[in-house]
Amino acid sequence: MSANFRWAIRGGAAVALLAIVLLLALVARSHSSSSSGATSYTSFGAGERPAPNFTLVDDHGKRFTLASLRGRPVIVTFIDPYCRDFCPREASVLTAAAAKLGADRPAIVSVSVDPWADTAANFAADKVHWRLGPEWRWATGTYGQLAPVWRDYGVGVTVTKKTIAGITLRKIIHTGAAYLVDPTGHERALFLYPFTTGDVVGAAKKALAT
Repeated sequence: MSANFRWAIRGGAAVALLAIVLLLALVARSHSSSSSGATSYTSFGAGERPAPNFTLVDDHGKRFTLASLRGRPVIVTFIDPYCRDFCPREASVLTAAAAKLGADRPAIVSVSVDPWADTAANFAADKVHWRLGPEWRWATGTYGQLAPVWRDYGVGVTVTKKTIAGITLRKIIHTGAAYLVDPTGHERALFLYPFTTGDVVGAAKKALAT
């Protein structure tokens, strides 16, 4: 018999280390990013940072690429579908921001950080309890398929596994990050949780106006 037991913990030394990993990755990818003046996100100039493309499977079992969404704004985030703490709060912020943007409503692509929790039951429960909007789309795959995407976006994910009496326990800790990608496929803002609906709306309006 096997079961999974997971935490989505973003406090303490482990998450501080993941934040450092994220920041180092961002510095390595670009030295030209500029601060937005807010503590919750960093903005980037038009055409500076192409968003890394990926091919994954959505929650309906259909393969898709990030590039296939070219022509509309996209928010790429990284969430554990089994989480019942911070991930639902971040999902609520992103859904509310998308609704406020009206005609410029972005697609939201949530790259899973917990492939063991990528089940139809979890996705259905999240849709109801997290009140996910129609623009929400999960991006799933095996650990081997997801890990390069996490790496390309500078997102740290650690998985600690132990087996007790035949039961597999997994502890997952990940960086709480979301990227705003403009219709040309370039990153325009990086949000580190906690961020607000106003942060996302403001960054999106600024990016889409330039």
